[in-house]
Amino acid sequence: MRNYKNYEVWQRSHLLTLFVYKEVVDVMPKSSQFDLASQIKRAAYSIPLNIVEGCGRSSDKDFCRFLDIALGSVHELEYACLLAMDLEFITKKAKTKLDIYLNEVKAKLINLIKSIRR
Repeated sequence: MRNYKNYEVWQRSHLLTLFVYKEVVDVMPKSSQFDLASQIKRAAYSIPLNIVEGCGRSSDKDFCRFLDIALGSVHELEYACLLAMDLEFITKKAKTKLDIYLNEVKAKLINLIKSIRR
């Protein structure tokens, strides 16, 4: 079994999730807490959760499948936060920092998927 804590992509996705909870969702208006904020939280924690679940699988093929799902969650989070910014629920400053996290996690996921599939 793989240890998910040894993967830098998991470590960075965990930090991304913490940032989303502390700097994005907490500052959103209460009126959005049950829809967009909830979706943003689910997309954020889905990334490290899918990496963890993939690490628990015995084959590289299964591991990659969960990494692909995590990558889909990165894209979902990216759009949901763009929408939140356009609705003026979060600041451009928070969105800029979030984009740095998102791009880093996205690149690390893609590189890990490619390296496993070789």
